[in-house]
Amino acid sequence: MKKGVWSIALAAAALLLFANAASAHVTVNPKEVQAGAYQVFTVRVPSESKNKHTTSVTVDIPAQVKITRTQPVPGWSYELKKDAEGHITAVSWKAEGPGLAETEFQDFQLSGRVADDAASLTWVAHQTYDDGTVIDWAASDENAEFPASVTTVAAPAGKAESAGGTRSWTLGLSIASLALSAAALVIALARRRKG
Repeated sequence: MKKGVWSIALAAAALLLFANAASAHVTVNPKEVQAGAYQVFTVRVPSESKNKHTTSVTVDIPAQVKITRTQPVPGWSYELKKDAEGHITAVSWKAEGPGLAETEFQDFQLSGRVADDAASLTWVAHQTYDDGTVIDWAASDENAEFPASVTTVAAPAGKAESAGGTRSWTLGLSIASLALSAAALVIALARRRKG
């Protein structure tokens, strides 16, 4: 009986360990945004490697979002990479001290506008440790060992409201037509009786 309890305890511990390992990766929130909206994105960077510190992280900016600002973080410097048109294509943060230990994380914030025709945003991140190891969070499969963070994009609020407005207008016309038809029928019956 004791052996069975011990096996269950070991299995539960392994499950918790796996869950923690699977969830400990670079993520970008929120997980869903609206097309055409201005949004603050939070890049969460956990350090998960034993006896190593995360000293820097670079996030590639998806083409479907135009980032214009980043929030300064005490103890970290940042660098913006831009294309020929001056659009920010990547942001790198570097620790001014030892960086993040295994049990620590840091949030970095970006502000920008989501494109009107965006369907999803894939955030590829590159996490560097103090021994020079680089982890590329770039896999398209969310169940992969190093998945990229993905933000889904919903239809713009204006389109939804427009669709709702069109439905209301159509309903109003239908009711008006029905009322006019009923009035015409009443008039026709009244004339028939008189005739």
